[in-house]
Amino acid sequence: QVQLVESGGGLVQAGGSLRLSCAASGRTFSNNPMGWFRQAPGKEREFVAAIVYSGGDTYYGDSVKGRFTISRDNAKNTVYLQMNSLKPEDTAVYYCAAKQSYFIRNYLRSTEYDYWGQGTQVTVSS
Repeated sequence: QVQLVESGGGLVQAGGSLRLSCAASGRTFSNNPMGWFRQAPGKEREFVAAIVYSGGDTYYGDSVKGRFTISRDNAKNTVYLQMNSLKPEDTAVYYCAAKQSYFIRNYLRSTEYDYWGQGTQVTVSS
């Protein structure tokens, strides 16, 4: 049974940093596309970042570009999201997602991903 477990969320002041982790179990995802999405209350789920293949290609949403970094440790079957210069508008539940196959047509779309974690809350105070 595949499981994705996020951790690292919490409360941080504006300008601070957090690192989210997403640990996968049940199968390896070393070459599979994986992504981070977030959802704030009353809003749609939003693409944050994606990493494809063994980690050479990374993609970011416009609102986080230059502040967030996605990376993966294949030996640990884990994906990370380093979040710097956090803003109150980054407050949301952050979800990790994984694609079952190696190919992904549109990493921006949440429907492309097959597995999801339970989410971790990130709250940024002003």
